[in-house]
Amino acid sequence: MSRRVLFIPLALFLLLAVALLWQLVRNSDGDDPMRLESALIGKPIPAFRLESLDVPGKVYQQSELQDGKPLLLNVWATWCPTCRAEHRFLNMLAAQGVRIVGMNYKDDRAKAVDWLKELGNPYAMSLFDGNGMLGLDLGVYGAPETFLIDGRGIIRYRHAGDLNMQVWQETLKPLWEKYSREGGA
Repeated sequence: MSRRVLFIPLALFLLLAVALLWQLVRNSDGDDPMRLESALIGKPIPAFRLESLDVPGKVYQQSELQDGKPLLLNVWATWCPTCRAEHRFLNMLAAQGVRIVGMNYKDDRAKAVDWLKELGNPYAMSLFDGNGMLGLDLGVYGAPETFLIDGRGIIRYRHAGDLNMQVWQETLKPLWEKYSREGGA
């Protein structure tokens, strides 16, 4: 056996080490694990027909999210402890006039209705995505996630994790104000 053949495993190891080191250097700025890329940014919210969470039989469609004003689409569930933690902040935003649409995701409807009765309802509209199909179309990884949707129904931003004062002030509020000025144009 040639001595050159013995260097093949070493060469493969070095190649793999260089590739891994390159990836580490590329991410050395500390990518935010809460920021998930979404193929839907800049595209309309997917078509849907979902029942109201609290009024079974009442059906909403994506066209009802296109009224010329921006909104936050908040994906939540009763099985999500982080959703409980962010709920007080959502109530505060709603009290300040921020339009929030809630999408109850893969949950028990009765538990979700009781949750809103107990903790308050910040949602201008409550959608029930019991089978998770709209969540799948949106690329939802879990709850909570919040999407900023402009007045024309275009997804402008996605935030994975809890919505809190820091996220609102640093990221979402400036975008909210921008799309509020633009309106449906």
